[in-house]
Amino acid sequence: MSLLSKVKDYAEFVKIEHTLFALPFAYLGAWIAQRGWFGLRLFLLIALAFTGMRTVAMTLNRIIDRHIDALNPRTAKRHLPSGRMSLKEAYAILAVSLIVYLVSAYLINETVFKLSPIPVLIAYIYPYLKRYTCLCHYVLGLTLSLAPLGGWIAVKNSLNLDPVVFLVSLAVIFWVAGFDIIYALQDVDFDRRYGLHSVGACFGLNFAFNLSLLNHILFLSLISVSAILWSPYTVIGLAVIAVLIAYEHASARRGDIGTAFFKVNAVISSVMLLTFLLTT
Repeated sequence: MSLLSKVKDYAEFVKIEHTLFALPFAYLGAWIAQRGWFGLRLFLLIALAFTGMRTVAMTLNRIIDRHIDALNPRTAKRHLPSGRMSLKEAYAILAVSLIVYLVSAYLINETVFKLSPIPVLIAYIYPYLKRYTCLCHYVLGLTLSLAPLGGWIAVKNSLNLDPVVFLVSLAVIFWVAGFDIIYALQDVDFDRRYGLHSVGACFGLNFAFNLSLLNHILFLSLISVSAILWSPYTVIGLAVIAVLIAYEHASARRGDIGTAFFKVNAVISSVMLLTFLLTT
């Protein structure tokens, strides 16, 4: 296998493209803190730190879940269960991405570096939770809700949070939980058979769709309050996000969960960032 093919394989293993739907929230936190452009240095360091942490989280998930993935027809062809990648390679990716994350955090500022173990700990705990509770969806939301907080702290070097960034972070929990509940519906039968916990497996499809919608209504409510506190001109961006959420749920109910999980959510986070950028 060529070096290029190997790199492509590693990028596919950690789903590097999924960084796109969460990184905008890290930049949003930095933008809110600075009330404008926060500089090229921080822009690059936030990207490195976030991508490193996102890779750590995904690699831990793949390593911890490799035996479960091998039993599930939907995931059996993933790199570790299929043998396309060795466990040693996965640990090497984990080590490199952890170093990138920690070094980037150190270079950002002291507060970011001191707090840097917290996302790693949550990322390690998360894959185990679905063995015990369907609240795992909300813990995944918690991991990504740290993105805007991290962006804020990267600029301020302080935990004194603005109400706007706090509401954005709280909203992210419900946003992520909402779409993760939908994504997990692909494995309802498998989860029930092997005693894994997801909202769909525990309470049924209709309940899962309704709870997901409730989460996204909470997300929209919290984002709306934070955006209006920022500027009354954010209303157009909020309307676009509401339409995208409606489309996401309509697509999911038609069975197009892939689109609901990735494509629409990548657009939602980008629209959210642009809404704040253009109304500063």
